[in-house]
Amino acid sequence: MAQSSARRRRQAELAATLVADPFLTDEDLARRFDVSVQTVRLDRLALGIPELRERLRLAAGRVYTRVRSLGSREIVGELVDIEPNLSAISILATTEDMVFEKTRIVRGHHLFGQAESLALAIVNAEIVVTGLVNVKYTRPVQVGERLIAKAEVIRRRGNKHIVLVVTRAAEEQVLRAKFVVVALESLGGQQAPRQGSAGR
Repeated sequence: MAQSSARRRRQAELAATLVADPFLTDEDLARRFDVSVQTVRLDRLALGIPELRERLRLAAGRVYTRVRSLGSREIVGELVDIEPNLSAISILATTEDMVFEKTRIVRGHHLFGQAESLALAIVNAEIVVTGLVNVKYTRPVQVGERLIAKAEVIRRRGNKHIVLVVTRAAEEQVLRAKFVVVALESLGGQQAPRQGSAGR
């Protein structure tokens, strides 16, 4: 009876934890609740909560249609949340092909690519370009770490948006970048294609 009560309490806490941070893996949850990964999977099944990959797929299906400035394949990582002109979140799983061979550290351009594509995607315009960026890498990223990038528009002046992107791995900040991105009406004398037109 006590075991059943403890399980119900843990499942309620697990559900609340995933509401607060839906991007936690089963391994993250197992460490947090000091149980096995198998126990976490059984709890998720009992609660009807899909695995992380399915949660990301469902989230992506809802958010990619809200991005005007980039195609879905141009965003580095998985876009999981976006409020145009306000905020956005993406997740990047680091893999073997992203690292320096000798040190096994993830190459900086992958972190930058995730941050920049998120900063561009957040702006609700057909053509958005990077005008200026100040970036700081705060610690090396090892292969296998999952990067969560959060972008926020902190200021807007005319067609210029100041976007702050902070990327974390295992709750530690690994990158902080401030972008000035510019929404353009045309590029090289050509008008931006209208949404739904043949040029899109």
